[in-house]
Amino acid sequence: MTDVRGCRILHSNEDFLVVYKPDGMSFHAESGEVGFIESLYNMTSYTELFPVHRLDKMTSGLCLVALHKSAAQTFGRLFEARLVQKMYVAVSEKKPKKKQGIIKGGMSPSRRGQWKLTQELNNVAETRFSSCSLMPGKRLYFLAPKTGKTHQLRVAMKSIGAPILGDKRYGGGEAERGYLHACYLSFHWNDSVHSYFQLPDERGDFNVISNNLIEHYFQENHD
Repeated sequence: MTDVRGCRILHSNEDFLVVYKPDGMSFHAESGEVGFIESLYNMTSYTELFPVHRLDKMTSGLCLVALHKSAAQTFGRLFEARLVQKMYVAVSEKKPKKKQGIIKGGMSPSRRGQWKLTQELNNVAETRFSSCSLMPGKRLYFLAPKTGKTHQLRVAMKSIGAPILGDKRYGGGEAERGYLHACYLSFHWNDSVHSYFQLPDERGDFNVISNNLIEHYFQENHD
């Protein structure tokens, strides 16, 4: 099922939906524009939806939505116990000092709605990253967040000197979109493993991402 903005349901069962959120769509209605959750109500006959995590407006990709309170509570426990594996891909015009590593620090509010990474141990965010050349002047990043803090990946990328392309708030270069995409989710549900993978639909530099690049990442990091 698809609406005019590209929001579509990739998987559904009696407990949850896995939904593709397009870039540029706010999670909730904003300034008269239909948001992600409102789009789902318009696309379906559900009377109650329980989003269990969220994506920023600029971010595209996979999002989990519970269909009843019990499922929402179970997902809450899974996320709290860090039992939901997530991976994102991002593009930057900058190359970090190290091609891979762990970015860890305290998340603290900053100016103009921004967040910053500090040496403090409060509200700690942790992200594992790996990177490779995408094309001349562009680099592809694989981001695996261990925690789920507001703007975590955007702040992490800025902290290593490689802000996400199109992320004006955190110093990224000009682009037609913010180049951050949630491409992978995996978790145990009812005694079985559920894994979902989706490359970006959208145009631009993401179009050159190949399955070979993704497979290379998983071989290096999941053996």
